[in-house]
Amino acid sequence: MNRLFSGIAVTALLLALALTAVSARADDLEKIKAAGELKISMSGQYPPFNFVNDQNEVVGFDASIGKAIAERMAVNGTIVTTAWDGIIAGLLANKYDTVVGSMTITPEREKVVDFVGPYYHAGRAVFVNEDSKVQSLDDLKGKTLGVTLGETHEKWAREKGGWELRTYKGLPELMLELKAGRVDAIVVDNIPVMVAVKQTGAKIRKLDTPGIEGGSVAIGIAIRKDNPELKAAMQKALDDMMADGTYEKISMEWVGSDIR
Repeated sequence: MNRLFSGIAVTALLLALALTAVSARADDLEKIKAAGELKISMSGQYPPFNFVNDQNEVVGFDASIGKAIAERMAVNGTIVTTAWDGIIAGLLANKYDTVVGSMTITPEREKVVDFVGPYYHAGRAVFVNEDSKVQSLDDLKGKTLGVTLGETHEKWAREKGGWELRTYKGLPELMLELKAGRVDAIVVDNIPVMVAVKQTGAKIRKLDTPGIEGGSVAIGIAIRKDNPELKAAMQKALDDMMADGTYEKISMEWVGSDIR
């Protein structure tokens, strides 16, 4: 989910690319307006956020958000797919104008690109059955927790302790065990569960756990540096979408929950 960008050598390369392209960045908003097009990049391989449907169209949460931002800027939104490992380099090389591809905001990335947003948050979450009396992590003391074997959530749960831990192969098993009452809660990445709830109608709910490590990862929209006008225009479009219900509608369509 986090899609972290790491590696000293790669960061150094991106810094070099950023420095060589400064002169081309000052008027990005003006160029986009003149062209009448905002080129939006994503991998096209990260459902439900961006993926290719049966009609060979790139769709999903990211695609809908990107196109809605473009519409509010009075330009067309054109989706450009590219390999994830070269997506920032492509942005710095002016192959497209922005990356709306579920990119985690990290200090390393902030050295070479600017971010609009965050436009959603993801991370660790704890889910219980809808009718459970559990309302907080403290209520889970002495109860049974389900996790996927080998995930960072298992490590977190073992280090925190205070409950019985059971490990499983993956989310389908965890959902079945929770529904059957064989575990009192599951600890997982939140977005896949929200999607599963949307698809299956499972009667589960997420605990309010704002303080847990890994519980709120900020996901942003990348643009080239030194483009304050473009950043302001895109941020305003995003803020307006969040205020008028457009964002929630898109989020409910693709994820089944408001993930801002």
